[in-house]
Amino acid sequence: MMVGQGIEAALAVTVFVLVSVGLYWVGGKLAPKGKDSPGKHMPYACGEDLPVVEERLSYQRFFRLALMFVMVHMATLVIAMLPTTMDTHLLAALYLLGVILCVDMLERA
Repeated sequence: MMVGQGIEAALAVTVFVLVSVGLYWVGGKLAPKGKDSPGKHMPYACGEDLPVVEERLSYQRFFRLALMFVMVHMATLVIAMLPTTMDTHLLAALYLLGVILCVDMLERA
């Protein structure tokens, strides 16, 4: 019985994907095509012409902040999952101390 249900589910997914792809294709063929003008690709800021400047963005600060958030969330998860039947306060305190030291080192970098 379970095999028949699995086949029905696979068939339903296949039909759904085929209908979706078909609608996407038909919509692409029927959609009006816009004219490409050189002004579309020019930068615009309050009507001023901006000089083209090659600027390399640095994501180091963002990734450091994201890593700090990941570390704090993982520490919270680990401490929340510690068993409550044993005396784990010392283990939790040591783990938090390690996380605080790591976050401090990340902030100084």
